[in-house]
Amino acid sequence: MNTAIKGHLLAIFTVICWGTTFISTKILLTDFSPIEILVTRFVIGLTILYIIRPHVLKLRHEEHRLYLFIAALSGITLYYLMENIALTYTYASNVGIITSTAPFFAAILARFTIKNSHLSGPFFVGFILSMIGVFLISVEDGGFNFNLKGDLLALGAAVLWAVYAVVLKKICTFGYDLITVTREIFLYGIVLMIPPIIFMGFDIDLINLTKPINLINMLYLGIGASALCFLTWNFATKFLGIVKTTVYIYVIPVITVITAYFILSEPITLPKLFGIVFAIAGLVISQK
Repeated sequence: MNTAIKGHLLAIFTVICWGTTFISTKILLTDFSPIEILVTRFVIGLTILYIIRPHVLKLRHEEHRLYLFIAALSGITLYYLMENIALTYTYASNVGIITSTAPFFAAILARFTIKNSHLSGPFFVGFILSMIGVFLISVEDGGFNFNLKGDLLALGAAVLWAVYAVVLKKICTFGYDLITVTREIFLYGIVLMIPPIIFMGFDIDLINLTKPINLINMLYLGIGASALCFLTWNFATKFLGIVKTTVYIYVIPVITVITAYFILSEPITLPKLFGIVFAIAGLVISQK
């Protein structure tokens, strides 16, 4: 199996998992705050990665630490905080639509920062089709009503994920073990969460955590959606590059809709069905 096929399979696996995290998070929000869910899932993920790769990462150049720091700040700490805070100001549909623009920003950043990276017509056509699809999928959940603060936070989250994608691609060229690199990014990300924890509060109830439904979903977020999926996403980025990997983000809302249909019995309406078709078509065209 060549690296391109591996990359596509890893990206597909990742977005399937990330598309289902909405269900787990929705269940956990009954007993936990967003910051408690965020910190707990990444602590679990970090623990798993330390078990897999316990040895110390020896950096060949101290400047490489700066790249790890930026990746953690953009892709772990700020991205998830801004996305969660945005949800408190604006509709979830707004956040879903706006954060799905991350591939566009990643492609723009890659164009100016990475050698031999260029944007083609199919990418823009695919982007437009996918945005139409994401809009059709999301807008019915509450309507797209403009909220300056919330929507700007969601837009900032999309840009931050693009920064993470570009920095990660640079880190991949350093030649370090990618599992160890992912572990270090998690570690830095958790450390950078300390100021928000102090400001927003963290008072997790262990009794609630030991409830089977909560424990299963928290472990899924920590082991599956965090430790495993960040590994598979990072390897996909290494194998495929920034643009071809990030456009898979278009499919996340599709997975969420399908999962909600089977688990929460949420109906798939005609607009959502058309949205699924547009989103997948945009992904396929963008890969050209």
